[in-house]
Parts: sequence; structure tokens; C-alpha cells
Amino acid sequence: MGNNTVKFTIITITYNAAQWLERTILSILSQSYGNIEYVIIDGASTDGTVDIIRQYASGVSFWLSEPDKGLYDAMNKGLQHATGDYVWFINAGDTLPNADIIQRIVQKMEKRKHLPDVIYGETAIVDAQGKMLGMRRLRPPKKLSWKSFRMGMLVCHQSFIARREIAPLYDLNYRLSADYDWCIRCLRQARYVYNTNLILSNFLEAGMSTQQRKASLKERYAIMCKYYGKFATILLHGWFAVRFYTAKLFKGRV
Repeated sequence: MGNNTVKFTIITITYNAAQWLERTILSILSQSYGNIEYVIIDGASTDGTVDIIRQYASGVSFWLSEPDKGLYDAMNKGLQHATGDYVWFINAGDTLPNADIIQRIVQKMEKRKHLPDVIYGETAIVDAQGKMLGMRRLRPPKKLSWKSFRMGMLVCHQSFIARREIAPLYDLNYRLSADYDWCIRCLRQARYVYNTNLILSNFLEAGMSTQQRKASLKERYAIMCKYYGKFATILLHGWFAVRFYTAKLFKGRV
């Protein structure tokens, strides 16, 4: 695997997020690694988003702005336009942590016998101003398999990079948790999974309404039942409740 032979497709999904989009774009265009395909999918924003994309269009491989049926429909459009070896979602407001992160991932991969099917790492949480709030509460395990996700979304979607050939389209039956289902499906296909032990993304902590949180948890419960069985899922949810309230009590954030 020589320098720059592995191609990364980075996909940014955006909708009326003009205030955050530029920092996302700049974190990708400033990468020292040469073989990046950059795809931006906008859901027909009305806040000046398209002007920002046009400003940086020379560094963008493909972009479109049109109505979609929600986040995961837009993500599917991104996947359908991807041609890289790997697909990586860094959505509006999220950023890559530094200008050489992809170069560092590739250097680490070069020491391995096989190209990994899934590459993962840590996630830092940032606020609307891009200020770091700390590390994500759920930390990735040393070794990851599809069974690991019984314990919840242990790897943030923005720090989960999949080989394009094993990456399915998102299941649009899920409105809020299709990324959880997608990661499990990727891992079920994966033979080689690689922990970079690096912070791979800065994730913008966007508030979810209580109603959305409840709907999201319902979907995750259904996804867990599908892959891990109902009995195990019920037992695990008892543990999740303990974990959630302990974190709330001691850290003040979940």
C-alpha cells in the first residue's frame, strides 16, 4: 500500500446549518493526505448554505442541493455518489480533529497485513463555537465486533469508517437510529476491524428533544431485539438505565 493509494470518500450531510458548515468543509479541505473524494449533500437549505458550498466548490468532488426524505435518505445519496475505498460521514458542525489525521490513519494501516474493513477511534465533543467539552461518554472498546453494539452505540458514527464495498444503504424504516443499525450491519460483514486509538472526529453536541430521544430509544430497542434477541435486550436495558442515571448523577451529562 503506497502513499495516497487508498481513497477516502468523506461525506457531509447538511440542512440549514450555514453557521457551522464552513468549519466542517475547512477541516476536510485542509487535510495533508492527497487521495480524498469530498461529497456534500444538502437538503435544499434556505439559509445561505449553497453559497458556502459554491465558495469551496473547487475542493468538492460532488455536491447537490435538493429536498430529501430526512437525514438517512441524504446519507444514502452520499453513499450512492461515493467511489472511494472507504466512506466516512463528517456532517455539518462536525470536524476532523487536525490536518494530518487521515495521513496518520493511513500510516498506521500500512503496518498491517490486511486492509481493514472497519476503522474506528475516539470522539471529542464540541459546542456550537467549536470549543471542546471533553470526550464522548461512551468510549470505544479495544476490540470491536457487531456484538459490541449490544452495549449501545459504543463508537460515534463520525469516528466509524467503513470500506465502501461492505457499507449497505441506510434502512429508511428507522427515522432516528438508522446509523446504529448501519454500523451493526457493517460490522457483521467485516473480517478485519482496526482500532486506530486516535481521536477521529470532533462531534457537535446537538440537543435532542425529549420526544425525539424517546422515539430514538424505541428504535434502538427494536434494532437490538432484531440482532441480539428480546431476552438479552430487556436485561441490557436494565443495565443502560443504571449507567444513564449514574452518569447523570456524577458527570451531569449523558
